[in-house]
Amino acid sequence: MINQVYRLIAPKQIREDFIDLKIDTDNIIVRPTYLSICAADQRYYTGSRGRVVMKQKLPMALIHEAVGEVVYDPKGEYQIGTNVVMIPNTPMQNDDVIKANYMRTSQFRASGFDGFMQNVVSMRRDLIIPFSVEPRVAVLLELTSVVMNAVENFEKIAHHRRETIGIWGNGNLGFIVALVLRKKYPQSRIFVFGVEEHKMAYFSFVDDTYLINDIPSDLRVDHAFECVGGRASGTAINQIIDYIKPQGTISLLGVSENNVPINTRMVLEKGLTLLGNSRSDYGDFKKSVELMESYEDVCEYLSTIISEEVIVQSIDDMHKAFDNDLNNDFKTIMKWEI
Repeated sequence: MINQVYRLIAPKQIREDFIDLKIDTDNIIVRPTYLSICAADQRYYTGSRGRVVMKQKLPMALIHEAVGEVVYDPKGEYQIGTNVVMIPNTPMQNDDVIKANYMRTSQFRASGFDGFMQNVVSMRRDLIIPFSVEPRVAVLLELTSVVMNAVENFEKIAHHRRETIGIWGNGNLGFIVALVLRKKYPQSRIFVFGVEEHKMAYFSFVDDTYLINDIPSDLRVDHAFECVGGRASGTAINQIIDYIKPQGTISLLGVSENNVPINTRMVLEKGLTLLGNSRSDYGDFKKSVELMESYEDVCEYLSTIISEEVIVQSIDDMHKAFDNDLNNDFKTIMKWEI
Protein backbone atom coordinates (compact mmCIF):
# COMPACT_ATOMS: atom_id res chain seq x y z
CA MET A 1 0.00 0.00 0.00
CA ILE A 2 1.05 3.62 -0.51
CA ASN A 3 1.84 5.46 2.71
CA GLN A 4 2.35 9.17 3.33
CA VAL A 5 5.40 10.06 5.42
CA TYR A 6 6.10 13.62 6.55
CA ARG A 7 9.87 14.05 6.65
CA LEU A 8 12.08 16.85 7.82
CA ILE A 9 14.46 17.61 4.93
CA ALA A 10 16.14 20.71 6.42
CA PRO A 11 15.58 22.90 9.49
CA LYS A 12 11.90 23.90 9.56
CA GLN A 13 11.21 22.23 6.21
CA ILE A 14 8.81 19.26 6.09
CA ARG A 15 8.12 17.32 2.90
CA GLU A 16 5.37 14.82 2.14
CA ASP A 17 6.82 11.61 0.70
CA PHE A 18 4.91 8.68 -0.74
CA ILE A 19 6.41 5.28 0.03
CA ASP A 20 5.43 1.71 -0.67
CA LEU A 21 4.52 0.16 2.69
CA LYS A 22 4.84 -3.61 2.57
CA ILE A 23 2.20 -5.52 4.50
CA ASP A 24 3.54 -8.83 5.78
CA THR A 25 1.99 -11.68 7.74
CA ASP A 26 3.10 -10.48 11.18
CA ASN A 27 3.43 -6.68 11.54
CA ILE A 28 0.46 -4.65 12.72
CA ILE A 29 -0.63 -1.49 10.90
CA VAL A 30 -1.35 1.41 13.25
CA ARG A 31 -2.80 4.82 12.42
CA PRO A 32 -1.32 7.51 14.72
CA THR A 33 -3.93 9.54 16.61
CA TYR A 34 -1.87 11.65 19.03
CA LEU A 35 1.78 12.68 18.80
CA SER A 36 3.85 14.57 21.37
CA ILE A 37 6.75 16.88 20.57
CA CYS A 38 9.97 16.24 22.48
CA ALA A 39 13.04 18.44 22.93
CA ALA A 40 14.91 15.91 20.79
CA ASP A 41 12.48 16.57 17.93
CA GLN A 42 13.04 20.29 18.33
CA ARG A 43 16.80 19.88 18.08
CA TYR A 44 16.27 18.40 14.62
CA TYR A 45 13.47 20.77 13.61
CA THR A 46 15.47 23.88 14.52
CA GLY A 47 18.77 22.48 13.20
CA SER A 48 20.56 22.68 16.54
CA ARG A 49 21.84 19.10 16.24
CA GLY A 50 24.59 20.52 14.04
CA ARG A 51 25.34 20.31 10.33
CA VAL A 52 27.14 16.94 10.40
CA VAL A 53 24.39 15.12 12.30
CA MET A 54 21.64 16.75 10.25
CA LYS A 55 23.31 15.62 7.04
CA GLN A 56 23.58 12.05 8.36
CA LYS A 57 20.01 11.77 9.65
CA LEU A 58 17.85 13.70 7.17
CA PRO A 59 15.47 13.26 5.47
CA MET A 60 13.60 11.70 8.38
CA ALA A 61 10.12 11.74 9.90
CA LEU A 62 10.17 13.15 13.42
CA ILE A 63 8.34 12.16 16.65
CA HIS A 64 9.01 9.16 18.86
CA GLU A 65 6.14 9.76 21.32
CA ALA A 66 2.86 8.54 19.85
CA VAL A 67 -0.27 6.48 20.31
CA GLY A 68 -2.63 5.20 17.65
CA GLU A 69 -5.39 2.84 16.57
CA VAL A 70 -4.95 -0.59 15.04
CA VAL A 71 -6.23 -0.57 11.45
CA TYR A 72 -4.97 -4.01 10.37
CA ASP A 73 -3.73 -7.11 12.16
CA PRO A 74 -2.96 -10.03 9.83
CA LYS A 75 -3.33 -12.49 12.73
CA GLY A 76 -6.54 -11.00 14.10
CA GLU A 77 -5.23 -10.72 17.67
CA TYR A 78 -6.12 -7.02 17.90
CA GLN A 79 -9.53 -5.66 17.04
CA ILE A 80 -9.68 -2.79 14.58
CA GLY A 81 -9.73 0.48 16.52
CA THR A 82 -7.80 -0.82 19.55
CA ASN A 83 -5.83 1.98 21.18
CA VAL A 84 -2.12 1.14 21.43
CA VAL A 85 1.07 2.93 22.39
CA MET A 86 3.91 2.51 19.91
CA ILE A 87 7.37 1.79 21.30
CA PRO A 88 10.08 3.75 19.44
CA ASN A 89 13.08 1.67 20.54
CA THR A 90 13.50 -1.27 18.16
CA PRO A 91 15.81 -4.03 19.49
CA MET A 92 17.71 -5.97 16.85
CA GLN A 93 19.07 -8.64 19.22
CA ASN A 94 18.59 -10.04 22.73
CA ASP A 95 21.03 -9.81 25.61
CA ASP A 96 20.82 -11.40 29.07
CA VAL A 97 22.59 -8.47 30.75
CA ILE A 98 22.12 -5.27 28.75
CA LYS A 99 18.64 -3.75 28.36
CA ALA A 100 17.40 -3.15 24.83
CA ASN A 101 17.43 0.65 25.22
CA TYR A 102 21.18 0.60 25.93
CA MET A 103 22.24 -1.81 23.22
CA ARG A 104 24.15 -0.03 20.46
CA THR A 105 22.52 -2.22 17.81
CA SER A 106 19.00 -1.06 18.71
CA GLN A 107 17.30 1.37 16.35
CA PHE A 108 15.24 4.31 17.57
CA ARG A 109 12.39 6.09 15.82
CA ALA A 110 13.14 9.68 14.73
CA SER A 111 16.84 9.13 15.38
CA GLY A 112 18.20 7.30 12.38
CA PHE A 113 14.98 6.04 10.85
CA ASP A 114 11.48 7.44 10.35
CA GLY A 115 9.46 8.45 13.39
CA PHE A 116 5.69 8.47 13.73
CA MET A 117 4.77 11.42 11.51
CA GLN A 118 3.14 9.10 9.01
CA ASN A 119 -0.34 8.27 7.78
CA VAL A 120 0.06 4.71 9.09
CA VAL A 121 2.96 2.87 10.73
CA SER A 122 3.96 -0.78 10.39
CA MET A 123 4.81 -1.99 13.90
CA ARG A 124 6.38 -5.17 15.14
CA ARG A 125 3.98 -7.12 17.31
CA ASP A 126 6.30 -6.85 20.33
CA LEU A 127 6.44 -3.05 20.06
CA ILE A 128 2.83 -2.11 20.76
CA ILE A 129 0.86 -2.24 24.01
CA PRO A 130 -2.90 -1.66 24.34
CA PHE A 131 -4.19 0.84 26.89
CA SER A 132 -7.53 2.02 28.24
CA VAL A 133 -6.87 5.61 29.37
CA GLU A 134 -7.62 8.75 27.39
CA PRO A 135 -5.35 8.82 24.28
CA ARG A 136 -4.48 12.53 24.65
CA VAL A 137 -2.92 11.67 28.03
CA ALA A 138 -1.59 8.26 26.97
CA VAL A 139 0.61 10.04 24.43
CA LEU A 140 2.80 10.87 27.45
CA LEU A 141 3.48 7.16 27.99
CA GLU A 142 6.82 7.29 26.19
CA LEU A 143 8.21 10.00 28.45
CA THR A 144 6.72 8.21 31.45
CA SER A 145 8.47 5.01 30.36
CA VAL A 146 11.81 6.86 30.25
CA VAL A 147 11.19 7.93 33.84
CA MET A 148 10.13 4.40 34.77
CA ASN A 149 13.44 3.08 33.42
CA ALA A 150 15.34 5.63 35.54
CA VAL A 151 13.36 4.89 38.71
CA GLU A 152 13.79 1.12 38.28
CA ASN A 153 17.55 1.64 37.82
CA PHE A 154 17.58 3.82 40.93
CA GLU A 155 15.72 1.15 42.90
CA LYS A 156 18.44 -1.39 42.07
CA ILE A 157 21.48 0.84 42.65
CA ALA A 158 20.73 3.45 45.33
CA HIS A 159 21.15 2.69 49.02
CA HIS A 160 17.97 2.12 51.02
CA ARG A 161 17.91 5.43 52.92
CA ARG A 162 15.45 7.43 50.83
CA GLU A 163 14.01 9.89 53.32
CA THR A 164 14.65 12.89 51.04
CA ILE A 165 14.90 12.90 47.24
CA GLY A 166 15.65 16.01 45.19
CA ILE A 167 14.70 16.66 41.58
CA TRP A 168 16.58 19.33 39.67
CA GLY A 169 14.53 20.66 36.74
CA ASN A 170 10.88 21.74 36.74
CA GLY A 171 9.93 20.97 33.15
CA ASN A 172 8.16 17.97 31.61
CA LEU A 173 10.77 15.45 32.67
CA GLY A 174 11.10 16.76 36.22
CA PHE A 175 7.33 16.76 36.60
CA ILE A 176 6.93 13.11 35.61
CA VAL A 177 9.93 12.03 37.68
CA ALA A 178 8.37 13.73 40.71
CA LEU A 179 4.99 12.10 40.02
CA VAL A 180 6.41 8.59 39.63
CA LEU A 181 8.59 8.98 42.73
CA ARG A 182 5.56 10.17 44.70
CA LYS A 183 3.74 6.93 43.86
CA LYS A 184 6.81 4.71 44.24
CA TYR A 185 8.01 6.16 47.55
CA PRO A 186 4.99 7.69 49.35
CA GLN A 187 6.94 8.00 52.62
CA SER A 188 9.83 9.95 51.09
CA ARG A 189 10.00 13.72 51.12
CA ILE A 190 10.20 14.94 47.52
CA PHE A 191 11.77 18.32 46.72
CA VAL A 192 11.83 20.03 43.31
CA PHE A 193 14.45 22.62 42.34
CA GLY A 194 14.05 24.88 39.32
CA VAL A 195 14.53 28.30 37.76
CA GLU A 196 11.00 29.15 36.60
CA GLU A 197 8.88 30.18 39.56
CA HIS A 198 5.54 30.16 37.74
CA LYS A 199 5.91 26.44 36.97
CA MET A 200 6.27 25.45 40.62
CA ALA A 201 2.49 25.62 41.19
CA TYR A 202 2.09 22.52 38.99
CA PHE A 203 4.08 20.45 41.51
CA SER A 204 1.34 20.49 44.15
CA PHE A 205 1.92 16.82 45.03
CA VAL A 206 5.54 17.21 46.23
CA ASP A 207 6.66 18.26 49.70
CA ASP A 208 8.39 21.49 48.72
CA THR A 209 9.81 23.45 45.79
CA TYR A 210 12.81 25.78 45.66
CA LEU A 211 14.32 28.18 43.16
CA ILE A 212 17.93 27.20 42.60
CA ASN A 213 19.21 30.56 43.86
CA ASP A 214 17.19 30.36 47.06
CA ILE A 215 17.92 26.96 48.59
CA PRO A 216 18.27 26.82 52.41
CA SER A 217 21.92 26.40 53.29
CA ASP A 218 21.21 23.47 55.62
CA LEU A 219 19.03 21.50 53.20
CA ARG A 220 20.39 18.12 52.16
CA VAL A 221 18.98 15.21 50.13
CA ASP A 222 19.77 11.50 50.24
CA HIS A 223 19.54 11.11 46.47
CA ALA A 224 18.82 13.29 43.44
CA PHE A 225 17.51 13.20 39.87
CA GLU A 226 18.95 15.58 37.30
CA CYS A 227 16.30 16.52 34.72
CA VAL A 228 17.79 19.73 33.31
CA GLY A 229 19.91 18.83 30.30
CA GLY A 230 21.44 21.24 27.80
CA ARG A 231 24.01 23.83 28.72
CA ALA A 232 22.63 24.17 32.25
CA SER A 233 23.07 20.51 33.15
CA GLY A 234 26.62 21.04 34.39
CA THR A 235 25.46 23.74 36.79
CA ALA A 236 22.63 21.50 37.98
CA ILE A 237 24.87 18.48 38.55
CA ASN A 238 27.40 20.54 40.48
CA GLN A 239 24.68 22.01 42.66
CA ILE A 240 23.38 18.51 43.35
CA ILE A 241 26.89 17.46 44.37
CA ASP A 242 26.87 20.33 46.89
CA TYR A 243 23.50 19.43 48.42
CA ILE A 244 23.53 15.62 48.33
CA LYS A 245 24.60 13.56 51.32
CA PRO A 246 27.62 11.20 51.13
CA GLN A 247 27.17 8.01 49.14
CA GLY A 248 24.01 9.26 47.50
CA THR A 249 23.00 8.40 43.94
CA ILE A 250 22.61 11.08 41.26
CA SER A 251 20.35 9.80 38.48
CA LEU A 252 21.15 11.64 35.26
CA LEU A 253 18.31 12.07 32.74
CA GLY A 254 18.97 15.45 31.09
CA VAL A 255 20.39 15.28 27.56
CA SER A 256 23.24 17.59 26.57
CA GLU A 257 24.71 18.04 23.12
CA ASN A 258 28.14 18.98 24.48
CA ASN A 259 30.32 17.78 27.33
CA VAL A 260 29.72 19.48 30.69
CA PRO A 261 32.27 20.04 33.48
CA ILE A 262 31.44 18.51 36.86
CA ASN A 263 33.16 18.56 40.23
CA THR A 264 34.63 15.05 40.19
CA ARG A 265 36.73 15.79 43.28
CA MET A 266 33.62 16.00 45.45
CA VAL A 267 32.11 12.98 43.67
CA LEU A 268 35.14 11.05 44.93
CA GLU A 269 35.21 12.59 48.40
CA LYS A 270 31.51 11.93 48.99
CA GLY A 271 31.54 8.51 47.34
CA LEU A 272 28.70 9.45 45.02
CA THR A 273 27.19 7.26 42.32
CA LEU A 274 26.38 8.84 38.95
CA LEU A 275 23.71 6.76 37.24
CA GLY A 276 23.05 7.29 33.53
CA ASN A 277 19.56 6.80 32.11
CA SER A 278 18.30 6.91 28.54
CA ARG A 279 15.18 5.80 26.69
CA SER A 280 13.20 2.69 27.70
CA ASP A 281 12.14 -0.81 26.72
CA TYR A 282 8.93 -2.85 26.51
CA GLY A 283 8.90 -3.58 30.24
CA ASP A 284 9.13 0.12 31.10
CA PHE A 285 6.20 0.87 28.79
CA LYS A 286 4.18 -1.95 30.33
CA LYS A 287 4.75 -0.59 33.84
CA SER A 288 3.86 2.91 32.66
CA VAL A 289 0.55 1.71 31.23
CA GLU A 290 -0.17 -0.05 34.52
CA LEU A 291 0.65 3.15 36.44
CA MET A 292 -1.77 5.26 34.40
CA GLU A 293 -4.51 2.64 34.55
CA SER A 294 -4.10 2.06 38.30
CA TYR A 295 -4.08 5.69 39.50
CA GLU A 296 -6.72 8.05 38.18
CA ASP A 297 -4.93 11.03 39.71
CA VAL A 298 -1.79 10.23 37.70
CA CYS A 299 -3.70 10.88 34.48
CA GLU A 300 -5.24 14.00 36.01
CA TYR A 301 -1.84 15.38 36.96
CA LEU A 302 -0.34 14.49 33.57
CA SER A 303 -3.16 16.29 31.76
CA THR A 304 -2.09 19.54 33.46
CA ILE A 305 1.23 19.59 31.61
CA ILE A 306 -0.39 19.51 28.17
CA SER A 307 0.13 23.17 27.29
CA GLU A 308 -1.42 23.00 23.83
CA GLU A 309 -3.20 20.54 21.57
CA VAL A 310 -2.83 21.31 17.87
CA ILE A 311 -5.15 19.64 15.38
CA VAL A 312 -2.98 18.60 12.43
CA GLN A 313 -4.62 18.40 9.02
CA SER A 314 -1.79 19.84 6.90
CA ILE A 315 1.96 20.47 6.85
CA ASP A 316 1.24 24.06 7.89
CA ASP A 317 -0.39 22.68 11.04
CA MET A 318 2.77 20.66 11.74
CA HIS A 319 4.87 23.82 11.52
CA LYS A 320 2.41 25.59 13.82
CA ALA A 321 2.76 22.86 16.44
CA PHE A 322 6.56 22.88 16.38
CA ASP A 323 6.81 26.67 16.36
CA ASN A 324 4.30 27.09 19.20
CA ASP A 325 6.04 24.40 21.23
CA LEU A 326 9.15 26.55 21.48
CA ASN A 327 7.16 29.03 23.59
CA ASN A 328 5.02 26.61 25.60
CA ASP A 329 5.85 25.88 29.24
CA PHE A 330 5.14 22.17 28.99
CA LYS A 331 3.98 19.64 26.41
CA THR A 332 2.65 20.35 22.93
CA ILE A 333 0.66 17.47 21.48
CA MET A 334 -0.69 16.98 17.98
CA LYS A 335 -4.09 15.46 17.27
CA TRP A 336 -3.19 13.64 14.07
CA GLU A 337 -6.03 14.04 11.55
CA ILE A 338 -4.05 14.29 8.34
